[in-house]
Amino acid sequence: MAGIPLERLCIHQVTLMQCGFADGLECLARHGVPMTAIWHEKLEETGVAAARRALTDTQVEAVALCVGGTMAIGDAAERASQIELTRRRIESCAELGIESLLMLTGGLGTGETDLLAARLNALEGFCSVVPEARAAGVRLVLEPLHPMVCGFRSVISTLSAACDFLDELDADDATGVALDTYALWWDLNLPHDIRRAAPRLHHLHVSDWLADTTDLRLDRGMPGDGLIDNRAIRRAVEDAGFRGPVEIEIFSKRRWWRESPDEVVSEIVQRTSELV
Repeated sequence: MAGIPLERLCIHQVTLMQCGFADGLECLARHGVPMTAIWHEKLEETGVAAARRALTDTQVEAVALCVGGTMAIGDAAERASQIELTRRRIESCAELGIESLLMLTGGLGTGETDLLAARLNALEGFCSVVPEARAAGVRLVLEPLHPMVCGFRSVISTLSAACDFLDELDADDATGVALDTYALWWDLNLPHDIRRAAPRLHHLHVSDWLADTTDLRLDRGMPGDGLIDNRAIRRAVEDAGFRGPVEIEIFSKRRWWRESPDEVVSEIVQRTSELV
């Protein structure tokens, strides 16, 4: 199986957290990387107008904005605030011509232990914003996360659970799922779940799980440095019909965020052509 061709490569802005919004895009453009996913903090720092200019100037396409509001958490007022945040980010996607808004459910609030209630809260929140997303031409893409962050990031931890959630939502024209290999590599049911999720699969995120990982979120590895068989997962999603971008998403506080952005991107281009 051949590696990822450059025209399908996407590098998420979080992979270059050492860069500003425009500087990161310029780095991608220098290396011929055609796509990125926008990190909400970087967008808020630079503003929509400046972001649009930077995307236009570099000719790097933004395929997603990450993330919407986390609507599972807290009391009614907190959830309403997260719903409004999601609406604003839908608007940002529409203004920038971004097709997907990545969504996490959020975890459990302080003192909460009812996972089912949290999932129902998230479902209710999704239901309330689907009409706006549909009208704006923006797809809400649910991303399940590793169970170790269930308490504070996502009460949806498997691809199967994400499909169940979207079955309940019944809005496939305006929703979808993302598969992050870092979040789901451990699940022995993943090949089966990929086949089930295939019509809804819109994004593939790739990094690696370091055997000596030191942080629940911020210590991802470059593909090839850890335990994930990324090529096998890519083969499974492509056998199921996926032909979208392959997005490198590396939160790496102790390693890659300390390196030269050009060195990071060069390493990604080389490794994805050989290992993913």
